[in-house]
Amino acid sequence: MEKIAVIELADSLVKLSIYDTKNGRFKLVRKEEDGVSIFKDISEEKLLRPKTITDIVSILKIYRNVIEECQVQKIIAVADNIIAKARNQRGFFDEIFNNTGLNFTFTTEEESVKNIYTSVLNSIDSSKGGIVYISENETFLIRYNRRSTLGLLSIPYGYENIMEGSEKTFDQMKDLFLAELKARDFKFETESLIVGAGVPFVNLGRIAKKVAKYPLEIDNNYEVNKATAKSVVEFVKGLDVEKVKKVKGLVNDRTEVLYSSLAIISALYEHFNFSQVNVSTACVRDGVVANNLSTDTQEKLSDLLANSFFNIYEFENKDLSINNRIANMAGILFKQLKVMHKLPRMYVKPMRVAAYMFDIGKKISFEDFEKHGFYAILNSGLCGVSQKDLLLGAFICECQLADNFSLSKWMKYNSILTDEDLNAVRKLGVIVRLAAALNSSKKLVVTDVMCDILGDSVIMKLIVNSDPTYEIMQGMKVAKDYRKFFKKNLQLI
Repeated sequence: MEKIAVIELADSLVKLSIYDTKNGRFKLVRKEEDGVSIFKDISEEKLLRPKTITDIVSILKIYRNVIEECQVQKIIAVADNIIAKARNQRGFFDEIFNNTGLNFTFTTEEESVKNIYTSVLNSIDSSKGGIVYISENETFLIRYNRRSTLGLLSIPYGYENIMEGSEKTFDQMKDLFLAELKARDFKFETESLIVGAGVPFVNLGRIAKKVAKYPLEIDNNYEVNKATAKSVVEFVKGLDVEKVKKVKGLVNDRTEVLYSSLAIISALYEHFNFSQVNVSTACVRDGVVANNLSTDTQEKLSDLLANSFFNIYEFENKDLSINNRIANMAGILFKQLKVMHKLPRMYVKPMRVAAYMFDIGKKISFEDFEKHGFYAILNSGLCGVSQKDLLLGAFICECQLADNFSLSKWMKYNSILTDEDLNAVRKLGVIVRLAAALNSSKKLVVTDVMCDILGDSVIMKLIVNSDPTYEIMQGMKVAKDYRKFFKKNLQLI
């Protein structure tokens, strides 16, 4: 295992992120952020003031000590391109190097696009679409298809520098950004999935969820349609400054940043006539780490859900074969029992979520681990799956035991779920539990299943490598719940 540290000099923050990396995968294990006034200095005087330089060097000294304490093997230090505008940038970086030994580099536009593209496509499953990434001083528009970038537009305004100069109103910032868009010949394909990333989109999603009283507190892959985006903009514009400051849970609670962010987003929705944008929590630093690891990105992205699951478990020193086999077995049982459960294929993905993570609740407590699995899945950060499918997967995991089902909990999410979903999670809970039972020995005993329906019974013939006595014994413990939801007696032979 190798530790990698990413240090970022942004326009208003110095950031330290430390990752554990293993087999081409990575996990954030520590993060520090400290405010500085780089943007303010450069926008006013085109140079960094002595106090700002002293503050940054002091912060980086502390970060250097943290890096040494954490035994980091590799350091990646990147600086925002706004620093290139400072007349004293060379002396600034010399001061940093002399005091900390850190050598910062500027990120080229090509590298920025690659980092954004990689991190976004590692967060949301989409082979074709567009990416809008709003940073402090720039906005990137990326069009892609089959994992290749087809078009790029860089707008020289972000949520910080669009406010630069004389004090601007919301409409003035929006019109400024619209003018930039209209001056460029760039289009997204009709009906393509649009992914919005960066602080502004995360905040848009968080406010939209509050306005809609959405029951899930998950940022990634939250869908914001045009009407919702407009209602958020009108809601924030209608608040006075003091009330905006009281909006809780935002990534950046500065009032002026919220206004400028929504002005840019409003311009984007209007110009491109977006019907919907999926919010991504992807950040540039994740792309930096991913692109510095030796790994087959195309292979990882071919099944983002499975890759995301393996990312979670890679650092647990756990044998993953059992989880993978249970997911495969659940898929086999879903096909074999299709004439009985009559569920559409749309339920396969949430079933895979539950099967991959059938035992994740054991991290909390072995007792009632199926119940604990519900909250563990919702808070897992699993990617490659919609928020509804993640919620369904959590319920399926909990319903491995039929008696775990709680109607009051279900009703909490009734704005997302349907009666058909209720029927599905209870049947799929049985399938996942049966798949786990057929792997009870944690060895590849049962390789396949053939089902015969005879009257009021289902006979499952197990294709095996060795004695399946234990698997049959555990599998028959599912018979009661199977009878309850499938209306058939279960026999394993």
